[in-house]
Amino acid sequence: MVNNARVIPARLFGKRVESGGRSAAELQHQQPGHLSSPIEALLTRRISADEWEALVRPGRKLGVGEKIAFGEGELVAEILASGDYGERRLRFVSPAEPEEINSILNRLGHMPLPPYIDREDDVSDRERYQTIFARRPGAVAAPTAGLHFTTELVEQIRKRGVEIAEITLDVGLGTFQPIHSEKVEDHRIHSESYEIPEDAAAAIRKAKRDGRPVVVVGTTVVRALEDAAHKSALQSGNPASRESQILDAGRAEANIYIFPGHTFRVVDALLTNFHLPRSTLLVLVSAFAGREHVLAAYRYAVSAGYRFYSYGDCMFIR
Repeated sequence: MVNNARVIPARLFGKRVESGGRSAAELQHQQPGHLSSPIEALLTRRISADEWEALVRPGRKLGVGEKIAFGEGELVAEILASGDYGERRLRFVSPAEPEEINSILNRLGHMPLPPYIDREDDVSDRERYQTIFARRPGAVAAPTAGLHFTTELVEQIRKRGVEIAEITLDVGLGTFQPIHSEKVEDHRIHSESYEIPEDAAAAIRKAKRDGRPVVVVGTTVVRALEDAAHKSALQSGNPASRESQILDAGRAEANIYIFPGHTFRVVDALLTNFHLPRSTLLVLVSAFAGREHVLAAYRYAVSAGYRFYSYGDCMFIR
């Protein structure tokens, strides 16, 4: 199972608008003197055709109702609400057409490279920071375990009789927001949108019936499948059971938080990168493999000079 989410140019640079009561149409054509305070916005989750959740910096001075103009003012967003962790809900008020908004976002946006990549993004990153499976735009970070695959490698895997199915989880804050609480279980994780096609759900159900392992590429796939299985079990009226191996297709929001003690209903094996301390990804891997096994693997990785982060090495756990 792989994640076919495609990273979008979700990083935007703009100016705080000194509106003076002007309309969105007037803001779009106003003189540069009416713009102040450079603003950086990272779109993290699409809510509707013209609304997004975003991280805005600096955010303290931007209250509900204020506007940000991006580019030369051809894209204007209004702040609708503030979240508990500094995120903002934005609505693009100009232009009005969703297709035009998407076109301008694609033109003005920058690829949201991880902060440890100490350079500005360039045109090549729009393809380089993608997996070979990337087809469905909407993610703000790459499902990095998929970066280890090439077209040739996938062909070799298929020749060995392995069936490859795709799901989509739009990588967002739920994936890369660090844990700040003292206790792992007290962390509040953000939701992420996902979709499991019927053919993927059917392939999983058949593999379970046939006794074949479900191997997933990346923690994002784990989160989508386990969330869907948990929701299906709740709907069946038997949430504690693992025996039915139910998995329904469809779209949903992954709000599951996987930490040690979680019962895995779907995933049998996992290919994943080496993750950062205090990350929900490391906690998820520890839940799957066991804390001591993971610590031992990380000690070996450090001693052997393995590379961490998005373009680093990976491990296979079963």
